[in-house]
Amino acid sequence: MNNSQIKWIVFGGLAALLLTTSIFISGLAIGFIVSDFSSTGFFSERIGQIFDVLPLIEDTEYTSEPPAESADLFAPFWQAWDIVHDDYVDQPLDDETLMRGAIQGAIDAIGDPQTAYMDPDTYLQANIPLEGSYEGIGAWVDTEGDFLTIVSPMPGSPAEEVGLEPGDIVVAIDGEDVTGIDPNLVVRRVLGPAGTIVVLTIQRGNDFLDFEIERRNIEVPSIQYELIEEDIGYIQLFTFSNDTADDLRRAIRSLQDDGALSLILDLRGNGGGFLFSAIDVSSEFIDEGVILTEKFGDGTEQTYEASGRGLATDIPLAVLINAGSASASEIVAGAIQDYERGLLIGETSFGKGSVQNWVPLDDEQGAVRVTVARWYTPNGTLIQDQGLTPDVEIALTEEDFEAGLDPQLEQAIDKLKLGLPTTQIEEVPAIEG
Repeated sequence: MNNSQIKWIVFGGLAALLLTTSIFISGLAIGFIVSDFSSTGFFSERIGQIFDVLPLIEDTEYTSEPPAESADLFAPFWQAWDIVHDDYVDQPLDDETLMRGAIQGAIDAIGDPQTAYMDPDTYLQANIPLEGSYEGIGAWVDTEGDFLTIVSPMPGSPAEEVGLEPGDIVVAIDGEDVTGIDPNLVVRRVLGPAGTIVVLTIQRGNDFLDFEIERRNIEVPSIQYELIEEDIGYIQLFTFSNDTADDLRRAIRSLQDDGALSLILDLRGNGGGFLFSAIDVSSEFIDEGVILTEKFGDGTEQTYEASGRGLATDIPLAVLINAGSASASEIVAGAIQDYERGLLIGETSFGKGSVQNWVPLDDEQGAVRVTVARWYTPNGTLIQDQGLTPDVEIALTEEDFEAGLDPQLEQAIDKLKLGLPTTQIEEVPAIEG
């Protein structure tokens, strides 16, 4: 793997977003209600809030009519509405902006970081990433800080071709300063139709560099694989999209045809995707049994089981995880660990164990995401806020990256060569850079 790929693996999960036409990793379909175990992710542009596991569920009608008993409750709101419309210095006010702000404020008051509001523009963009392509420059970026920062260019993308590097900070777009602007808004200005040009001014250390980039239609990779060593197959999943399960089966067949006798499944930096994809991926490695259980607020439960059609249910397996492995990644890794099907290597995962529904609002006014359930591993473990502890704990540091080292991957190779003799939790010191 090259340095860009390693950088994505290490730092891409918690605060990355794909420079696509989407802001969240949700991969939603207009007209459906979908559940997520998020952000981070689809494929979204935003692998950054921790991502989404998105099963389609039964459609439900929600009324847009105010309940009769709400008149007294909302009297202060309408009084405040009249005050700002009458007295605020800069008139006229944008009523749609105020309305969306009111929804945002109400949702934020719940106090659950996974229950959220998505405005119409953001929601529209969120419907694209998991479908596999978009128009842009092809880079994962970090939007959680003060600046839009490149996490990694995608292989073969315009961003890679012009020489963007991990850690590059976007300070201007087409000559206009964007420092001090919300990075999530800066992202939208980087996006654009294929064939158009965008000029990014990048701060790299103490240097300021201009990059002229032609936007293209970018095929979003969900997976990459190769034979490493003589008989060890390496498979990296970037997301859990519509195509991931089929891509995984092709990868397994190809690697086995090339002589792979064991596999490494790399879920580092993978923030999630569709629930059915997570179940299908798990089923490639687990022959039977419950993959996860959802428990809802009304006491009901929903279980999901392995399909029984897996191609690699008995091949030696190592799974790489880190703090960017969230949601669907944790479903797969948790099931593999509970069934002692393979060895988890790396760092504690993110800990996204709640379930959300995305509910589109009427008249294309955006969507509301609301937490409706918790999910549990096959052994009944709730990983929310604590994550999965790897069987072999080993860090991958910035120094490792700078030196071109990947001690987590090397540890997986070593364990497979030794026949995965133990699943006992152990700590391995990081390789010094």
